[in-house]
Formats: sequence, C-alpha cells, structure tokens
Amino acid sequence: MFLNLIKDVIKTLGEHGDEKYIKESEHADLTTTIAFKIAKERKVSPQEVADEIVAKITPRGYIGGAESVNGYINFFANYEFLEDTIEVILKDENYGSIGASGKVLIEHTSANPDGPLHIGHIRNSVIGDTLARIFRKAGFDVTTHYYINDMGRQMAITVLGVERFGLKDKKPDHAIAEAYISANRLLESNPELEKEVEELMLKYENFDRETERKFKEAIEKAMAGIKATMERINVNHDEFVWESDFIKNGYVDKILGFLESKGLIKKERAWIIELEGFDKEVVIKRENGTSLYVTRDLAYHLWKSEKFERIINVWGADHKLYGAQLLKLLDILGIKKPEIVFFEFVSLPEGRMSTRRGKFISADELIEKVKEEAKKIIVNRGFSEEEIDKISEAVAIGAIRFDFLKVAPEKPMVFDMNKALDFERQTASYIQYTYSRACSIMRKCDEEVEFSPELCEKTERDLVIILAKMPYYIYKVVNEARPNIFAEYMLHLASKFNEFYRDYPVLKAEGEIKKNRIAIVAAVSKVLRIGLELMGIQAIERM
Repeated sequence: MFLNLIKDVIKTLGEHGDEKYIKESEHADLTTTIAFKIAKERKVSPQEVADEIVAKITPRGYIGGAESVNGYINFFANYEFLEDTIEVILKDENYGSIGASGKVLIEHTSANPDGPLHIGHIRNSVIGDTLARIFRKAGFDVTTHYYINDMGRQMAITVLGVERFGLKDKKPDHAIAEAYISANRLLESNPELEKEVEELMLKYENFDRETERKFKEAIEKAMAGIKATMERINVNHDEFVWESDFIKNGYVDKILGFLESKGLIKKERAWIIELEGFDKEVVIKRENGTSLYVTRDLAYHLWKSEKFERIINVWGADHKLYGAQLLKLLDILGIKKPEIVFFEFVSLPEGRMSTRRGKFISADELIEKVKEEAKKIIVNRGFSEEEIDKISEAVAIGAIRFDFLKVAPEKPMVFDMNKALDFERQTASYIQYTYSRACSIMRKCDEEVEFSPELCEKTERDLVIILAKMPYYIYKVVNEARPNIFAEYMLHLASKFNEFYRDYPVLKAEGEIKKNRIAIVAAVSKVLRIGLELMGIQAIERM
C-alpha cells in the first residue's frame, strides 16, 4: 500500500515527481526534498519553491493533504489509504509481494567442508537465507546454492588427515575437523608430506577413481554435519554445487579458451594473468597442470550467467581483494557479474577463530549455549518440559538469527548472548513476545473485525501506516540486498505496537472503538508473523 502512496505522490508532483527525492519522515507520511534542488538551481529559498509547488497540488489517489514546511513538502495519507491497508492485510494471503519476476541465484554459506560451521559462517547463512526468503516473497523465482569447495590444498589435507588418523565417533563435521587439525599439525612437523598433499590434489583433478572415492567420502561426511546445523537454524539450500563439476562439464576449458583468445595468458611455468590495477598477478593454472580456485570460480560464474538474470554472492570481507579480481576478469570476458554482499566478521569475547589451529566456536556449541540461557528465562512460566524445550529452541534460534541480521553486513559485530535474549531490548525475543501478546489479545476476542479509520487516534493511525510499509521494505531489500533494513522495520513495528498496547485498551474498549482496535491487532499479528517468517524466525503464539 505504501508503494501505491509513493506512486500517487510522484503523479501529484508532476514534473517534480522524482522518486529519489521522496523519503519517509517523522513529521509526515512522506516528504520530498525536491524544493532544495530546484532552489539551488534558481538561487532562491527552498521555502519559496515549496510554497509554489504546494499551491499547484491537487491531491489524488491516497493523498489526503500536502503542506510545505521549511522547504520540505509533506504528504499525508487519507482515510481510504488506512482502510484499504487493513483490508488488504487481513484478506491477502500473500501480503508483502511486490509482483516481481525473474530468475535469481543467491549463493551463500559455502564453507569449506573441513569442519563444522562457526559463528562467522552463521552470519553468512542468515544473510543469504533471509535475502532468499525476501526475494521469494517479492515474487522472484529464487534458487539458492551452496558451492562445495571439494578441490585444492585444504581438502587434500583433510583427506590426508582422515587416512592417517581416522574419524572419531561424533557428529561427522566435528570428526572431520579433528582429522584436518591433526593433519595440519603433522605437516608442520613433517614438511616432506607436502608431496603427498600435492599428489592427492593432482590425482583428484585427473579423476583417479580411488582418490575421488576418498574425497567424496570425507566431503559428504562433513556436509552431512553442516546440513544438520543449517537445518537447525532454519537454513535450506536448493542445490549443492561441487567445484569439480566445472572441470567435468568443460566450463573450465571454456574459460581458459576465452582467456587465451583475448591474449591475456602469460605462459611461463604456470599460466598467469597480469591484471591492470592489481599488484599481484593471478595464477590460473599451476606448473603441474591443475587449475586453481579462481579458474573454477570463473567457470562457475559463466555457468551462472547463462541460467540466471540476477546473481548474488554472500562473502566474507576477507574475500574483497579476490572479489575485485574476479569482477575484473568477468568484466574483461564479458560475463555477467554477480552482486557481492560482503559481511564483516563476528566475534565472541574469546576473540577471532581459526579452523586450521583448532581455535573456533562451532555453531553447534553456540546454539546449545544460547538455548540453555533461553530455558532459564522461560522455565518458570508454567510450561511443560516439552513446551520449554520447543520454546527455548525457537527463542535461541531467533536470537542468533536476528542478532546477526540486524547489524548492517559491512559492520563487524560481537555476539552477546545475554543481550540477544533480552525480551525488553531490540531483539528477536522482543518481536516474538510482541507477536505472542497480539495473539493473546485475539484469543480473548469474539467480536467481529470492523475497521473505521476515522476512529483512529494518532498512535493507531501511525501504526497502520507502519503496517502499510512491509511491501515497501521488501522492495528496499530487493534493490539494496541489505536485509538489516527489514530487521529494523520489524523492530519499529513491534515498538509501535507495544506503545499502542500500553496506551489504548483493546479488551476493555467498547462498541465501534473495540472493533476498530481488534482489527488493528489482527493486522499487526499477521504482519509480525509474516515478518518473522521472512527472517527465518519462528512466530510463537504463547511465550
């Protein structure tokens, strides 16, 4: 509905209706700063221009009125907008869709299968999964990929570790990590074993059957554990794509052919490319004839570009240099480039992590710690043991996902378990509890829902305006690929509803006012539920 209001404002402004100058405002439903631009060009005051524009405005559609204040032109929605907002929310099962279309690929998580996911990987998963959920709600045909790095030195070391030390009887990704860590320690004290690692790499790329079996067994064990962790945090991938596939399907050869045809390859012992603007050359083929990660990744992106209209990669900030090189090479080759969402790292009081050195906090450990803390909070609320377990799991997963989501990807963050579980702060628990509160009110109501916008007080009216903005924030996420802005919207909605709940009785109200408020609560309940689902967080009706 809010998107329709924006369209009405653009039409009403006529030649001055430029969307980039139309913004949300604390003082109006929408405002435009276009008068400041025009005033600068004419060398007059913004207020003079704003007054001139407002004098010519004839409100249309959902616009109830306009005013000029200090150079800003403010717009206010009419009763019809409020009434249609509540009606659409309550009747439209797909509320939030913006009618988008097209095939979108989102590749995220893609952690090396040499151990369990840690907290940094979770941030990647949460960003990517939430983007996928929101893009689907918008109307896109979305496919999600986990790109399995089954080649290269790390996987060869992992296979060596499994051969030398075996696997302990524990969750498979944790068992693989122990073998990988042990192999690294062995290599540090026995550097001559590097030849064995190189031999494994060469045999695997040449598809030696026995070597393929060893790699596949180790990787599938790691991936089984990784998938179990992702499932627990409500993350699913449509496809798991193996890096080696792009050697088998000929796309690596296509890339090498494209690069050769453009005269970019410098053949010495290895094949290298000197990229303008970069200090370090890019090696695309080793002396022994094996390809490198960048070669296979170029092949993967060529394949992506043939099948999808929009491509999004979610990568850690440590990939920025590599990402710049990849984009440059794709540009040279004329291959469609991905949008890369870089995220900064997550830390705990224990500090930074390293799988190779065995210093990391696994996602599994983190989930259990947060769940135990969640249990302490809800244990005395009259729930059965089974209910306590289910609710504490939902609260824990919500706390983790939301805390990683609400911080802009480009900002580093420290995960504080106690703050993430605070029901009174800006947390998932706060939003979940707000939804539970709305559900509690609805369970106690038996009156018909009947919304009358003329009965709304200011807080009620403001709340309806916020409800109307869900599709607008979905539109913003789709355009900016920054899911944190949706998390901020959900916090704003929960906060405004709690303000309404504090100041405006629902169950004790009477007559038309009671019906009106019940309609608002019903709409809030639905939008909170949809919003929580889009963030991969369970909407809990009783807390």
